[in-house]
Amino acid sequence: MNAHDEDRIKQVLKRSLPQVEDEAEPVRDLWPAMLRRLDASSVAPSLSLVPWFDWALLAGLAGLAAFFPASIPVLLYYL
Repeated sequence: MNAHDEDRIKQVLKRSLPQVEDEAEPVRDLWPAMLRRLDASSVAPSLSLVPWFDWALLAGLAGLAAFFPASIPVLLYYL
């Protein structure tokens, strides 16, 4: 790669990338929108929101541990 190629690459990059302003600021304040988004997603989980298959898996693990107590260390290892 020679100096001519480097100059050409610099010119192409300068034309293709937008120039960054010294004090670039957002068009509007984003903090109120972020607070609204956090308030909307902060729903307290309850037992009714847990899907039924999670309860089925939990019951299956409890049954497995009850009938095969030697499987408890194996299950704990994979947690």
